Amino acid sequence: MERLQKVIAQSGVASRRKAEELMKQGRVTVDGEVITEMGYQVKQGAKIMVDGQPIVRENKVYYVMNKPKKTLCTLNDEHQRTTVVDLVDIKERVFPVGRLDYDTTGVLILTNDGEFANEIIHPRYHIPKTYELIINGILKTPEIKQLEAGIELDGVKTLPSKVWVTNKDFDKNQTSLELTIMEGRNRQVKRMMEHFGYEVRKLNRKSLGFLYVNDLRPGEYRLLKPFEVKQLRRLAKEGKMK
Repeated sequence: MERLQKVIAQSGVASRRKAEELMKQGRVTVDGEVITEMGYQVKQGAKIMVDGQPIVRENKVYYVMNKPKKTLCTLNDEHQRTTVVDLVDIKERVFPVGRLDYDTTGVLILTNDGEFANEIIHPRYHIPKTYELIINGILKTPEIKQLEAGIELDGVKTLPSKVWVTNKDFDKNQTSLELTIMEGRNRQVKRMMEHFGYEVRKLNRKSLGFLYVNDLRPGEYRLLKPFEVKQLRRLAKEGKMK
């Protein structure tokens, strides 16, 4: 038997955290009974329904995409803008793992495995993410040291990061750099730059752990190899906060 929220997450309907919220709201039934107990164990063959719809256990799939500009990391958009899911032609219902802004490009994972997605993006798991960015202004040495040591965002200090300045263009008054962070807070990279009064003009996620998308054109995607999925899980486990 397995915990109910884990089974829901494995079905691709929602992440484990979201599944727990659905349970608390009384939106999940097992064999016709509303279940709100977080530790509830599901027997094999039980009929599980979310909002009156039975869940179907799909084959788990894992893709990596080179996210292009002007696409949303969501399943649908009320303004009919293109989403990353619109670019994927597969039978499984996948969703993006985490979010990259509308004009941010680079490494993005898509899957239907809610448990795996939670391991990749949950705050307690620390997988390094490297971004290439261009900011307006010349980044100063004291600011670099502050970024590397950690700065406060919303009263909470960021984890130490790595900064590598690749170019200072004094004519255009802009700095090109690479920034490696271990977290994934909302708009974290842009907010880290805003902390010093800089605006991010260009942002690309170069890598997620060991994953790169140099061989993929914008909008292209490929299946992750089984060893890559295992390696990502291992990275998350090694980076888990105690």
